[in-house]
Amino acid sequence: MDVNVRKILPDRAIDFAVTHESSRSEIFLRLIQIIEQRQLTPNFQPIISMATGEIYAYEGLIRGPSNSPLHSPLSLFRAAGQFGLLLEVERLCRQVTLEAFVQQKLMGKLFLNVSPECLLDANFKNGETLDYMRSLGLEPHRVVIELTENQPTYDYSLLLEAVRHYRSMGLEIAIDDLGEGFSSLRLWFELRPEYVKIDQHFIQNINQDPIKLQFVRSIQQIAENSSTQIIAEGIETHAEFMIVKDLGILLGQGYFIARPNAIPATIISTDAANSLNHNGIMVFPRKNTVIQKTLSTMKLLISVPPVTPEMDNDEVYDRFNAQLALESLPVVEQGIPIGIITRNRLIDAYARPYWRELYGKKSCTLFMDSAPLVVDKNISLQELSNAVVAAGQRHLSNGFIITDRGQYLGVGTGHDLMREITQLQITAARYANPLTLLPGNVPIDEHIDRLLESQVIFCVCYCDLDAFKPFNDIYGYRKGDEVIRVTGNMLSQACDLERDFIGHIGGDDFIILFQSLDWEIRCRHVLASFTREIMHFFKPEHCDQGGYSSIDRKGQRVFHSLVTLSIGAVLVAPGIFSSHHEISTIATTAKHQAKRIAGNSLFIERREHYLQHMERVDSTRCVNGI
Repeated sequence: MDVNVRKILPDRAIDFAVTHESSRSEIFLRLIQIIEQRQLTPNFQPIISMATGEIYAYEGLIRGPSNSPLHSPLSLFRAAGQFGLLLEVERLCRQVTLEAFVQQKLMGKLFLNVSPECLLDANFKNGETLDYMRSLGLEPHRVVIELTENQPTYDYSLLLEAVRHYRSMGLEIAIDDLGEGFSSLRLWFELRPEYVKIDQHFIQNINQDPIKLQFVRSIQQIAENSSTQIIAEGIETHAEFMIVKDLGILLGQGYFIARPNAIPATIISTDAANSLNHNGIMVFPRKNTVIQKTLSTMKLLISVPPVTPEMDNDEVYDRFNAQLALESLPVVEQGIPIGIITRNRLIDAYARPYWRELYGKKSCTLFMDSAPLVVDKNISLQELSNAVVAAGQRHLSNGFIITDRGQYLGVGTGHDLMREITQLQITAARYANPLTLLPGNVPIDEHIDRLLESQVIFCVCYCDLDAFKPFNDIYGYRKGDEVIRVTGNMLSQACDLERDFIGHIGGDDFIILFQSLDWEIRCRHVLASFTREIMHFFKPEHCDQGGYSSIDRKGQRVFHSLVTLSIGAVLVAPGIFSSHHEISTIATTAKHQAKRIAGNSLFIERREHYLQHMERVDSTRCVNGI
C-alpha cells in the first residue's frame, strides 16, 4: 500500500485495504483517489418561500467524478460505508460544499447533509466543522444541519445531546424525507427540529391523490403546533406547486422551481414564477366515498394485562422483552389506572451504568408516568384527538389508557389514533353524494370559503332540473336517477378539473364554482349538450307533444313540459361576500331567475346595484395596483 493512501486511511479501514490489496479493488482505489484528490463537486438546489418566490436557502448536494461509478451520491456513500470511510467522505463533502457556498456568495441559509453517525463523531462534535465555517467567514446561524437517515437510529439520548450542543453554537436542525426514513416521526418528536422536509413521494401527484393530500395537511397541522417549518421537496409540476402553495406550506424545493447545479440559479424558473403569480386556487383531489358515522375510542382498544405497583422494574423489563411490539404498560391498582410505563423510558434508564443493579428490584412506579391520559371507552375519536392535543405531545408517543366507568379496559397508541383520525378526515372532507359520487355540501362550502379567502374572482353557477318530479312520476325513479347521473357527467365535462369545482347539493341540484374565464361559453355548451342528450330519455310521442300528462292530487289531468336545465350564474369579485352562506343565497336567487325562462336557460346576474358594487370593487383594485 503506498504511503499517500495510508495517510488518509483511518485505522478501521487499513485492515480492509491490506486484506484486499492483492485484488486491488477498483472501487476501493477509486474511492481513495476521490478523497485524496478532493474529486467531489457540490451542487446547490434552491429552497424558496412559497409565498414570495424568494430564495430562502440552498441545499448542498454532492456528486462524484462524472466518469466514475461513484458519480451518484447513493453509490458514493454506499461504497464509503462498505470500506469504512463514511466519516472521511462526509467530512470532505462538508468542506467542499461550505467552500463553494462561500466562494459563490450565495444568499440565505445552507442546508448541509449530515448522517446521524457523523453527527455523533468526536471530530464533528469537537467543533471541527464549526471552525471550518468560521475560517471561511460563514456564520453558524446560516447553516442548517440536515439529518439524512441511512439506517435506524436507536440512541436518541445521545443524538439529542449532540443536537443541543450544535444548537448552542448557533446551528439549526432539519430532518430529511419525513415519511420515508426508519424513524423520522420519532426523530421529529425527540429532536424538535426547526425544519422538516416531507419526502417527495407524498408531494408527487398530490393533486391527484387525496390520501397524500391528507397526509401533508396533517403534517402541516402538527408543524404549526410545534413551531416547525415544513419544506415540500420534489415539486415537479405546476399542479403540485399550486397544491403546496394553497396548503400554506412555507417552503418548497424541486425541479419545477430550479434544478440542482454547480452554479445554482439565483431566481426561480419562469414556470414557477408564472405559477406563483397564478390568480386562483387548485381544486383539491377527492375520494368518492360517503362519510361514515363517528367512531368511538373502542376501535383503538388493545387488551394488555396491566402491571401492579408491587411489581419491580426487572419484571416489567422482562415483559417488554417478551413482547417486542409492546410500547407501553399500564400500572393498575385495584382496577384503577395510576400510571403508564413506556418501553423507551425503562430501556433508556437500564442503559445507564449500574442503574439496573440499583433499581431493578425497586417498584415499577419509579419509572412510570404518574399523569397518564385516561379516557372513557365511549368518547369519539375526535374528542380523543382533542384530548391528546390538550394534554401534551408526550401522550402521542406514550399512548393512553381506556377505561369503562373508571375501571381499566386496555390501552391505545398514538399511531393508531393518527391513522384513524386521518382516515376519518379523508372521508369527511370528501363527503360525496351517493348517486353521482360528486362532492356534497361540506366540501362545497369548504371550497367556496377557500375561494373567498384567496381573494380570487370566480363564478358560481347553480344548476337545477325543471319539471323533474313529473318525469319521475311517469318514467320511474330509476330513469330519474339516470337523468341525474347523466346531468352530473355533462356538468363535470364542462369543468377544468384543476380550476373548476363541481358539487352535487342533492336531488337534481348541482353547483359549479368556475375559475375558468370562459365560464359562460362552458355553460352554453352544457345547455346545448343537455338539449341533445335529454331527448333520449323520452318516448317518441312525448317528444312530439313537447311533454306529457299526469293526474294531480285533485284528480285532474295536468300537462307537463319536458325536463329542462336552468343555470343561474353570479360572478363573484373579492370583497363582495364573506361566507359560503351569502354565496348560497345569491346563487339561489339567480337560479330562480333562470327557472322563469322557458326551456334550457342561463341567467347571469346583471342587476344594477350588484354590478355597481362590483365596479366599486374593481375601481379599488385598480387604485391599489391589483
